[in-house]
Amino acid sequence: MGQITILGSSNALPGPQMENTYLVVEEGARVVLVDCVGNPIVRLQQAGIDPLQITEMILTHFHPDHVSGVPLLLMDLWLMGRKTLLRIYGLKETIRKTNTMMDLYEWRRWPDFFPVEFHGFPEKESLLLFDTPELKVTGSPVKHLVPTLGLRFDFKASGKSAAYSCDTEPCPEVIRLAENTDVLLHEASGVSKGHTTPQQAGDIASKAGAGKLYLIHYPPEARQESMLAEAKSAFSGPVEVARDLERIVVE
Repeated sequence: MGQITILGSSNALPGPQMENTYLVVEEGARVVLVDCVGNPIVRLQQAGIDPLQITEMILTHFHPDHVSGVPLLLMDLWLMGRKTLLRIYGLKETIRKTNTMMDLYEWRRWPDFFPVEFHGFPEKESLLLFDTPELKVTGSPVKHLVPTLGLRFDFKASGKSAAYSCDTEPCPEVIRLAENTDVLLHEASGVSKGHTTPQQAGDIASKAGAGKLYLIHYPPEARQESMLAEAKSAFSGPVEVARDLERIVVE
């Protein structure tokens, strides 16, 4: 059964009880980390997820509140004795900059480091990132301040699906990516360039025909009752506000 664990739900300015937005998607043997911030080893352990079991990592875009934890994660996995391959996916620009960031730490000189493969993709719609017997992951560029990837997860055992907008203004790419998904996680940062309001997120969920909407990547000080009311004014389906360490079963 597919599930999503919210490691963090805040926008770029986190609060004492909220981490920046990142999450884990699980189906069968696949444990996919989406973005990486803060102290990821500690957060994964708090969520009851073994960091050594991560099979893939997807980086949506190269902003500090989405990738700043990558060097710490890779170093800590190495210190924990990881030996298995880790594949890291993202747009070409994101992967290029991540490599540059890691090179500052001279990570290729760390002895007996586990194998890492980087997979960079062009900015094209409906990209197939990877397809395993358990999970198919596709992505499309969305409308943010830098090249950014929205994601769709199709869980093969159940036939269910989920989409994650990442940071974006309202755009048709997200609607197409989330078409008829059972769960849509959509950012709700508010009124600013490259972002979306809760009402706009509700409108996108309605146009996509999503089954359920979760608002994510929102300011810690936001009034959740108001966020829900705004989203529900545009979307007739169930709406929830995503919370740190929440586990969502996609059904």
